[in-house]
Amino acid sequence: MIDAHCHLNFHSFESDYDQVIKNAQAAGVKVIINAGTQINSSKKAIDLAGKHENLFAVIAIHPHHADKLEPAWLKELENLAKHPKVIGIGECGLDYYNYQSNGIVDPSIQKKVFIKHMELSHKLKLPLQIHSRDENARKDILEILYTHKNLLQTVPGMFHCVAGSKELLKKALDLGFYIGFDGNITYKGVPQGEPLNLEELVKYTPLDRIVVETDSPYLSPIPYRGQRNEPKYAIIIAKFIAQLKNIPFEKIVEQTDKNVYTVFRKLKIKS
Repeated sequence: MIDAHCHLNFHSFESDYDQVIKNAQAAGVKVIINAGTQINSSKKAIDLAGKHENLFAVIAIHPHHADKLEPAWLKELENLAKHPKVIGIGECGLDYYNYQSNGIVDPSIQKKVFIKHMELSHKLKLPLQIHSRDENARKDILEILYTHKNLLQTVPGMFHCVAGSKELLKKALDLGFYIGFDGNITYKGVPQGEPLNLEELVKYTPLDRIVVETDSPYLSPIPYRGQRNEPKYAIIIAKFIAQLKNIPFEKIVEQTDKNVYTVFRKLKIKS
């Protein structure tokens, strides 16, 4: 199966990413998509993709870093995005959650940077992988997407690590986006600051629009919560979705992998 969003390009995997990749492949996770969040981590994602046949990259500036950009950031990102193993623009979007280490970047700056990512996605015909944390951020993202609908492709991309209300999820689906679910769907209760249990969003989302992702090293599924997450745990997430939807695990893997290929049209692997 495919882990559609993780961060083996982060420091947490500096000493053992080769073994982590082997562990994932042994578990049945054959394809891994690493997401950049800055220019440096985007370069690292591309470097890993160049070294491993079944690793790919999506590259972007995370909204946390939208206020720390060099003047030529967009041109540099565009040049990186032309690499043959870069298959999407992400993770980009809006984030209004107040992190202790970062605070909240000025939303007006975040919005401008997100629109630049949309323009780049349109120019290079690459799908978006959207980060959206906080319900107000999601409302603003959807408003931007509808306002700039002319920049969206037929399959515009995917929302990464979805939470929030069914109303906003429906709007994302109506625009043609696919929906990424992570290990936090295995956590009990309603997430802090969110309106709804994530299980309800999984049940609401049609299987032919779901992709599985881990967001490693974050959001380890139960029973590994609190430990470093790894792509191999995508199997646990897929099994949990199978239970929620009362669909065989094998069908979940087959359809969610097919969905990833639909979103990321450049994704090609050797059989």
